[in-house]
Formats: sequence, structure tokens, C-alpha cells
Amino acid sequence: MTEINKNTIFESLALLYNTMDKTWDMVAHKYPFKCNGCEDNCCKSLFFHHTHIEKAYFLHGFNQLDQDKKEIILTKANIYYKKTFPQDSKINGSKIKSLKLYCPANEDGLCLLYVFRPMICRLHGLPHELCKPGFKPFLSSGCNAGQFDDKPYIKFDRTPFYQQMAQIEIAFRNHSNKDGKIKQSIAQMLLSQ
Repeated sequence: MTEINKNTIFESLALLYNTMDKTWDMVAHKYPFKCNGCEDNCCKSLFFHHTHIEKAYFLHGFNQLDQDKKEIILTKANIYYKKTFPQDSKINGSKIKSLKLYCPANEDGLCLLYVFRPMICRLHGLPHELCKPGFKPFLSSGCNAGQFDDKPYIKFDRTPFYQQMAQIEIAFRNHSNKDGKIKQSIAQMLLSQ
């Protein structure tokens, strides 16, 4: 992939991320909800990421850090991986459980790669819906910190974000010759580079 193509695709992803962030902020403001960290902190959740473009963009951000920060994050990624994915467990996630460990990119409660964080890190927390053609919308209740069960649902349809992400992923795969599915945690992405 040429640097120009990669930069153009990264710019498309950054624009989509910006739209996600603005939409999340707008909906959160309507509840009102402000994420201040909590015991059930999403930075301690075991999220799997499924797009090559998000992995490439996240690693692009990681590679901009100074060497000391990179080594600290990689050390934490190793520890996270060894604890979360013991050798006798199935890597497909069927027997993997979240141990509520902080993401390796987290330092003192803050993400060192906040600008480059993947979609699920950006959209987590708020009640939302996903709409597949021919099916009823799938509704999710949001995180416990928001106590959303006592509040009327404010429409937050993630579907357009997933559709746009799919288009960006297709463009990235076409230009980078990437194929196949991925299912990786942040620790796995960091350790696989």
C-alpha cells in the first residue's frame, strides 16, 4: 500500500471517529451522562476488535509514541495477554473471561492512545440500537454507571457507523492485500505487530 493511499484511508477513519465522538457526546449530553470512570470501567473490559483498518490505525498511533512509552505498553500487553489468554484456553473467546484488567494503553486512568482508540472504545456506555435489514432493531441497555434503566431511551443508532466502517475496511483491505477475519484485544494487536 502506498503511503498516500494509507493516509487517505486513515483520514477517512479519523473523520468517521470524529462523527462517532460528536454523536456520542450529543446523546450523552441529552441523558445527561458523563463518563468519569467507575468500578465497571470500560478500560477494564475485554473488547475484541474486528477490523484490519482499526488495528493499523491504532498501531500507527502507538508507533508515534516515544520508545520508553512503547516499552511500558508492550510490557503491560504481555502481562495482560498471559493472564487473559492462558495457554490451555481457547483463543476464539469461548472460554476467555474478562479479568477486569486495565487495557495496556491505559496509564493512570487515561488512554495514551485516545485519539487512535478503536470504535468500541468510543461508542461504549450509552444505550443504543443496531438495525439489520429484515430484523427488529437490537437494543442494548448501556453501562451500569449511567443508570439508564430509569431513563427514557434516547435514539442512538450505531448502524450507520458500522456501515461506514465496513466501507473503510473494504478500501483498506483492497489497498493493503489484507484478508481474513481478525478478532483481537488491544494486547493481541500490540503483540502481533
